[in-house]
Amino acid sequence: MKNKYSGKCLCGAVTYEADGQPIIVAQCHCDECRRLSGTGHTVGAMFPSKVVTLKGTLRKFEYVSGKSTEVLKAFCAQCGSPIYGTNSRTPNHLTLTLGSMDDAKELDIQVVIFERDKQHWDQLGLDVMSFATQPDWKPED
Repeated sequence: MKNKYSGKCLCGAVTYEADGQPIIVAQCHCDECRRLSGTGHTVGAMFPSKVVTLKGTLRKFEYVSGKSTEVLKAFCAQCGSPIYGTNSRTPNHLTLTLGSMDDAKELDIQVVIFERDKQHWDQLGLDVMSFATQPDWKPED
């Protein structure tokens, strides 16, 4: 198992390192995470804040969740990539987005939360075509 995880935003202006293993890896289907990601869910790895080192300029957005907790989401100030989130219920922890990690292949989702809010389209059917890379297909005029 890895003892250090690193990551960055799309443009590379924000980087981070987290020492040790995450406490938990979660997939969340709540309305806020769906809107944040622009997809059906987010996936994040929670670490104690003290083991994470961040570099770069972040912008932050705060809101109150449906459970009346204060949530903060941090994004790259330049490209807008989501980097981490915090929750007032776990004030000494932050959750890094798995999509921003350089290598998260050793991490598996351990829990799904707000499954009740999962969108019907947030899954692949057996008849969906899959391509190893971007296909040559383009729409007809």
